[in-house]
Amino acid sequence: MRTRKLTAISKDGKWKSFLGVPGLMQYIPSGQFFARAKVGRIVKRASLETDTFTTAKDRLPLKVAQLRHPPAPPVELGTFQNARLAYLADIETDHALSDDTKRYWNWRVAALLKSWPALDTMKLSAIPLEQCRAWGKRFAAKFEATNFNNTLSALRAILKRGGLGKDEKTNPAFALSRLGAKLKELTLPETKQFEKLVVAIATSGAGQARNCADLVEFLAYSGCRISEARKVTFQDVNLERNEIKVHNAKRSKTTSASNVRFVPIIPPMRRLLERLKIQNHPRPANRVCIVSECQKSLDRGCKIVRCPRITHHDLRHLFASICIESGVDIPSVSRWLGHVDGGALAMKVYGHLRRSHSQGMAALV
Repeated sequence: MRTRKLTAISKDGKWKSFLGVPGLMQYIPSGQFFARAKVGRIVKRASLETDTFTTAKDRLPLKVAQLRHPPAPPVELGTFQNARLAYLADIETDHALSDDTKRYWNWRVAALLKSWPALDTMKLSAIPLEQCRAWGKRFAAKFEATNFNNTLSALRAILKRGGLGKDEKTNPAFALSRLGAKLKELTLPETKQFEKLVVAIATSGAGQARNCADLVEFLAYSGCRISEARKVTFQDVNLERNEIKVHNAKRSKTTSASNVRFVPIIPPMRRLLERLKIQNHPRPANRVCIVSECQKSLDRGCKIVRCPRITHHDLRHLFASICIESGVDIPSVSRWLGHVDGGALAMKVYGHLRRSHSQGMAALV
């Protein structure tokens, strides 16, 4: 009876092959096992890093696959500028992002470059952790937490887009910690002080003084963001139904939430709108607010009436505070502001209202 041959030895006596396990070879002088695969006309071998037959047999399929389909060579990392331009191109072509969101991330990238001018020409592979930490320390000392956190997010995303990973071992920006963002303490004018502020702006003598004062009132009586106020036309104003249609600025294109909201016309807003209709004789498509911003007028007016500096967005806070102080429930105010969280954010922001109202409530205890 003939015995079937299970192994074969090469002519030089150095290699043993196993007929029942194609592709498995053993280098006889060391006892180490190797994988063998033919790729085109080339025969390739790779060590299985073991001298145990069963272990080698288990590792063989993966090693043969790697020999036949080797991983692509690592992509050479370019400069920060290459990654930045690719990141901004991704932002620009993302259909789910609003124009305001795209502008915001462009601003964050611009702020990053302004605070770290040499960054754009640096190789991604040569950006040291020490320089990242130094930038973070400088930026955090100059700007508030939200600006720092979002600029850091942009830096992380750009480095990741350029080929770095998303952990601190492969991406130095991930070694920087985000800051805890504290809510801004509301220092808003009292009712009489706000009335004096509007008068100071309207009578300043500037070319657009009256229009700037109208914008200040519109923001304070509607709770609109400045970008939303710019889009409100007289055809959005319905005095009969006592409401204004506002196009929401902060709505993701992927959300099912409405792109518009309806804000009730409170008495001072009605007086403003009626005066503007008599004064300007507008067409339905005309904008309610003629000017698009009024920050310089606000700054000058605050100095005149000696109240803390306020911004366009602070007037939105003023509207919400007045509504809550007047007894309007938080969920209603939240809807008027365009929030979709049922009032959670409004409760967080307006949990502590203006000091005079707080003192008045305390007197009832």
